[in-house]
Amino acid sequence: MTDSVVTAVRGPVLEVVLDRPKANAIDAATSRELSAVFAAFLDDDDLRVAIFTGAGDRFFSAGWDLKAAAAGEDYEADYGPGGFGGFAELLDRHKPVIGAVNGMAVGGGFEIALAADLVVAADHARFWLPEAGLGIIPDAGAVRLPRMLPPVIANEVLWAGRRLDAAEAQRWGLVNSVVAGADLMEEARALARRAAEAAPLAVAAVMEIGVRTGHLGLAEAFRRLRSGEMARYETMLASEDAQEGPRAFTEGRPPRWSGR
Repeated sequence: MTDSVVTAVRGPVLEVVLDRPKANAIDAATSRELSAVFAAFLDDDDLRVAIFTGAGDRFFSAGWDLKAAAAGEDYEADYGPGGFGGFAELLDRHKPVIGAVNGMAVGGGFEIALAADLVVAADHARFWLPEAGLGIIPDAGAVRLPRMLPPVIANEVLWAGRRLDAAEAQRWGLVNSVVAGADLMEEARALARRAAEAAPLAVAAVMEIGVRTGHLGLAEAFRRLRSGEMARYETMLASEDAQEGPRAFTEGRPPRWSGR
């Protein structure tokens, strides 16, 4: 890794820190590096959860590096297979990513937080999308926010300049919990430990179901669920872990997940 992307492993949890002073902005090269980090995370059977955060306490990420843009980097540059920020477009991910928002999440930084499966935020964090005022749009934000917020609120954030503080983001369901900045990583790590205690194949199945049925009506969603078309769901049903869970419960001991 370069100095811009710092990783650490704590048991089954990968911690990824974006460290690009002063605002943790992301150019194409850094995004490709993050994509490689998250690809390796998905391929490592010993890792179950990732935490993504920014260095310092002011910026989670200011999004696209406008200095790189001014130097000629194209808006549609190659950001890597995971999309901008490394994982936002890995729609078939089978492991959760926790966003630990340590400060301002601006533009693409906000979009990275929106792509996370769980989000904890420092109480001084702020979220906004300035792209429309720069003559462009937040691609991922334009796709995700209308699915997550009431339309009038999404529109106000997307193109009318509305900024959300951490408490408001939590009220709208964009953030799981808000804590003091000094407690952010402790809260994210506690959440990661709880997520890592779940059976990995069960987590993968739930994530697959969300992606494959979230846009469907209930009847069609259940038809798709029972169709045999969802590989991770079918793998979970036939797994050793599906037998281990009930066995551990009846024996009064913690389950020993094998991921098989």
